[in-house]
Amino acid sequence: MLYHEKKAKNRGFSFVIGVDEVGRGPLAGPVVAVAVKLNRVKFNNYINDSKKLTRLQRERAFLEIIDNALVGIGIVNELLIDELNILNATKLAMDKAVNSLFRASRKKIKQNKAIVLVDGNFSLDLPFKTKNIVRGDSKSLSIASASIVAKVIRDSIMSDYDSLYPQYSFKDNKGYGTKAHFKAIARYGACKIHRMSFYPLNTIKDGQRKNRIG
Repeated sequence: MLYHEKKAKNRGFSFVIGVDEVGRGPLAGPVVAVAVKLNRVKFNNYINDSKKLTRLQRERAFLEIIDNALVGIGIVNELLIDELNILNATKLAMDKAVNSLFRASRKKIKQNKAIVLVDGNFSLDLPFKTKNIVRGDSKSLSIASASIVAKVIRDSIMSDYDSLYPQYSFKDNKGYGTKAHFKAIARYGACKIHRMSFYPLNTIKDGQRKNRIG
């Protein structure tokens, strides 16, 4: 999990950042991206792709990562997702996360000393070196850490939304298109955090869109 970090260090990059996102696929809620610069690489908790961890493992790892890393967060809500499309919204969230991390850093970082390890094939609008790593959340400790933090944050957001819109069971489905979620949409229509550009929400008539719950 440290191959890419070590390779970057050997190339002269002293500031290695991993960035990942959570929430591209759901029908509701934001996309959340997180950038992580690890201050250490040995953890007591299991660090891997967030999808491979249980909820309890993620929450424990989350706390340890937060205590031992510099973290930046980027959140893009459902309105911007509908306006920009999910690809551009995801890239914007990642850009926001990396820029947030740099603002949080207490020391000035030279552009030629920083590299961002990006999960997937996203082309980011950043003023320094980036490296794309397909399935990077299972190959890079920095990206895996970012995926864990992003997942815990987004799950918490969706649990909060569950209290506002209990009929959709967001606490359980996190906005993803489960069978129960589709049934809730068919019964109640859309609410304010649904992504109206996503199917089947994009089939809802204009008059019904204006009467969304919330």
